[in-house]
Amino acid sequence: MPFFTANGFSDSLWFAFGLLGQLIFQGRFYVQWLASEFAKRSVIPTVFWYMSSAGSLMLLVYAFHIQSPVGALGQSLNIVIYSRNLVHIWRRRSGNLDQRYPVLHALVACIVVAALAAVAHIWYREYVLAQAEAPERARQIWFWLAVGVAGQGLFACRFLVQWLVTEYKRRSVVPTAFWYLSIAASILLFVSYVQRREWVFAIGMALGALIYLRNLWFIHRGKPVYSDDDASGG
Repeated sequence: MPFFTANGFSDSLWFAFGLLGQLIFQGRFYVQWLASEFAKRSVIPTVFWYMSSAGSLMLLVYAFHIQSPVGALGQSLNIVIYSRNLVHIWRRRSGNLDQRYPVLHALVACIVVAALAAVAHIWYREYVLAQAEAPERARQIWFWLAVGVAGQGLFACRFLVQWLVTEYKRRSVVPTAFWYLSIAASILLFVSYVQRREWVFAIGMALGALIYLRNLWFIHRGKPVYSDDDASGG
């Protein structure tokens, strides 16, 4: 896909849709940055998780449209982590949420099943296309896909670590390892997306790096990481 060009009005709309999703998805960290600057410590506001959910779903749809194997893979399971953090925040603020659980869990399950089906379709299509390429070109395709998958693996690990810490402490918490994993993953994904000319996703990786470094700066100044419900005294 050419950089900042589109073949027709429809492609322009899709590019704008993907870019908006990326701005929401990466904008969550800029909101988090402003909240941290205001609080003088690393804080994760509740809106971070809402923006994560909305941006992730938009990027999943966009990845399916452009048939991005790495992009689709990266957004396929994120909603599980984001929804669990929201559940913990809602519970601490409102108490009993038992009536909402079945509906929320069913919705998340449907999204995950649809996302995994889309990922399987995209990767199968990529395999078929690679088979038609010359051997050297096919090796290049799979190498850069492997780099992207490694980056997505690190991104998945960061939220797995965050999820485990959150479940253990029974409140939404972001450990320091989250930010180190984010930086390493961003570098791998950025080069993979650039090689594949998937510019919406490459832009997202570039936008996120500064925020990750900023949070590490806060943490190494001796400021712990808090979620919004902790900051309010929960």
